[in-house]
Amino acid sequence: MATTLAFLQIPTIPSKSSSPSQCLIPSVDSSKIHVSNHPINALHLHLHHLKSVSLPLSAASFRHQQDAFAAGGEYGILEGRSLALIHPIVMGGLFVYTLYAGYLGWQWRRVRTIQDEINELKKQEKPVPVTPEGTPLQSTTPSPLQVKIQQLSEERKELIKGQYKEKHFNAGSILLAFGVFESIGGGVNTYLRTGKLFPGPHLYAGAAITVLWAAAAALVPPMQKGSETARNLHIALNVLNVLLFISQIPTGWDIVLKVFEFTKWP
Repeated sequence: MATTLAFLQIPTIPSKSSSPSQCLIPSVDSSKIHVSNHPINALHLHLHHLKSVSLPLSAASFRHQQDAFAAGGEYGILEGRSLALIHPIVMGGLFVYTLYAGYLGWQWRRVRTIQDEINELKKQEKPVPVTPEGTPLQSTTPSPLQVKIQQLSEERKELIKGQYKEKHFNAGSILLAFGVFESIGGGVNTYLRTGKLFPGPHLYAGAAITVLWAAAAALVPPMQKGSETARNLHIALNVLNVLLFISQIPTGWDIVLKVFEFTKWP
């Protein structure tokens, strides 16, 4: 289009038979530049005029292309839809993984609490009668208390075989690493796409979840030393974390819809 507009203003260059007076071409600024009566000079002048017309049109076209990107297109694919959808997908997986890590932790806690129950039941057992020779009299039928102790002992053995302590520790470490990385990565991606962050429930709850991950992990050393207070606080922080995670689902879904509305593949 720029080329067409320019050539509409270019007069026909005369042939050799034409007189020089017929090819006079006005310059861009007649008050400062004198007219030229040479065909080559005239061609150079009009080429310069062609560039001056095409540059504004090219700039306008480039600005129109930039409008297709949320933040102006400076970051290319980094502000596209593909990377924008990584955050909700990863965080959805981490929510499920959080529930799994909680299950592992509860099973490991069960290993410890079952032993406490067994110890309490053994205190309630009556002394076993013995013969005059000191031999314990064996009852043909075990008492209900002994049956309960036996059941708990078998359950504890099965739990120990599950290695829930190691599994819970590994799951917590993975959750902490990927959770902190992706929570920060989500904010960075939003800034790349829009040029700003949006303070609101989703941002604040996400920051709180990240802090709770770190706080729960910081309680591991006193927990390993047997602090029951640290264990209870660890459970409370993670329960609060799950509740905040649940609150992120509706707000996160709204953001996903906006991503599809304002971004393009890839």
